Amino acid sequence: MSRNEMCLLLGATGVGKTLLLKRLQKLCLHDFGELGASPSTLPTVGTNLTDLTLKKRKVTVRELGGCMGPIWPSYFSDCSSVIFMVDSANIAQVSSSCIQLLSVLSAEPLRSASVLILFNKTDMPCTMSLVEIKSLFRMDDIIASATQPITTLELSARSGQGLQEVLSWLESIPIK
Repeated sequence: MSRNEMCLLLGATGVGKTLLLKRLQKLCLHDFGELGASPSTLPTVGTNLTDLTLKKRKVTVRELGGCMGPIWPSYFSDCSSVIFMVDSANIAQVSSSCIQLLSVLSAEPLRSASVLILFNKTDMPCTMSLVEIKSLFRMDDIIASATQPITTLELSARSGQGLQEVLSWLESIPIK
């Protein structure tokens, strides 16, 4: 039996990582009807493992709680891809998220990992535009200097907007 690809799901506390996984799991079960109301979630203390069965492969997503930021590096060697989530409605969290992202991108074990940066909560009334948040992150500079391939997407894990694009990204990343 082949081992599943391992993807890390990282981001500050409260950015929507757990809700994203619940929504992706529902889509992978080919439940293309209404996503329904958002399931309730609690901040992850520790780690959650979620298996996603895609069209061409299986991926295990390891969600690490935002409060575990200091020990995230101990999980880097086991993964071939990273999803990094940002709350685009929380301007106070942008600078710390950017610092966390830079730390992740500069980690030696992740030098060749595929990276997806998700700007979540686009459905919120106070959200920043993609142009604004990319400017605050200096995303063009980050992408130009990074060793890994980086994709950015807007998302609303609550409404479901962008979920299919996340699955497509997981499907398209090279198998390592």
